[in-house]
Amino acid sequence: TGNASSVISGRLSYALGLQGPAVTVDTACSSSLVALHLAANALRQGECEVALAGGVTVMSTPALFVEFSRLKGMAEDGRCKSFSAAADGAGWAEGAGVLVLKRLSAAERDGDQVLAVIRGSAVNQDGRSQGLTAPNGPSQQRVVRAALEAARLTPADIDAIEAHGTGTSLGDPIEAGALAEVFGPGRSGDRPVWLGSSKSNIGHAQAAAGVVGVIKMVLALQHETLPKTLHADEPSPHIAWEDSGLALLQESRAWGRDGRRPRRAGVSSFGLSGTNAHVVIEEPPARNTLPAAEEDSTVPMPVVVSGQGEEALRAQAGRWASWLSERTDVSLADVAVTAARHRSQLASRAGVVASDINGLVEGLSA
Repeated sequence: TGNASSVISGRLSYALGLQGPAVTVDTACSSSLVALHLAANALRQGECEVALAGGVTVMSTPALFVEFSRLKGMAEDGRCKSFSAAADGAGWAEGAGVLVLKRLSAAERDGDQVLAVIRGSAVNQDGRSQGLTAPNGPSQQRVVRAALEAARLTPADIDAIEAHGTGTSLGDPIEAGALAEVFGPGRSGDRPVWLGSSKSNIGHAQAAAGVVGVIKMVLALQHETLPKTLHADEPSPHIAWEDSGLALLQESRAWGRDGRRPRRAGVSSFGLSGTNAHVVIEEPPARNTLPAAEEDSTVPMPVVVSGQGEEALRAQAGRWASWLSERTDVSLADVAVTAARHRSQLASRAGVVASDINGLVEGLSA
């Protein structure tokens, strides 16, 4: 079972005690974005309350290096030169990334820190085209347009694209051409869609590439900066940049907040198998910045502790008491909410009513 990829998602669910849909996705390079698409749909349909979506690639043998070297599909220096005139093949990498997903209303209700919002996503397939592994421009156009439609947005609403950008002289021009068809018409020359790829930074992480791209754009939102794409001092001459509506991120650019509309980015991931995925992410809604009301220490609050049997319950209460006795700055209200909403309610339960942390520690110790 340790060698079966189907067991990866089951093993995680087993270790974490998760009981919702557990699916291992293999669509080659687009796997993690396809997983993200499926997880978002599962949340919308109520199949689970929280979802973990991501991807991992471990290169445990040299087979991929050997075979792609024979195909002359690998960069000689091992670096992905996305959309660069020097693009000469892929540079492989290992990687892993996981996103925690919830419905926005549930995350706001639970007081979670929302890092970004998935506005829309789409998945499609090249079908019968010029070759199984060859990129297909029309299919790439369709998947981007479908994701925008799912997000109820237009191309003009997108600021940046985290592209697939493997750094090949064939794939990059096809991808840029497809993006130009979507975003070029009617685009103002002083507001292009900024184009980049994390593969220039860390290499092509294959099944993890899509989730890495999402994480990169979430960090870009947080730092209000679109990072530079490396190894692209001279843009590819095989791409018609003029009037394309695209501009290569040859330098980092400020990506500050605009009070008129949220910042948004698209993330693309295209599988060697022909399965394409695109996700539109958006900056989170502004949080309420009003100062929180001071906790009223005169109001008693119930804190629920549970365990599998009386002995486990007493052990759990003891651990809580020990932990809280060393942290006098902890909010009693936060402890009560966490105990009620975010911990399993097991068979044996006990409630402690207290007005402050010291009283809670005494009750748990008793």
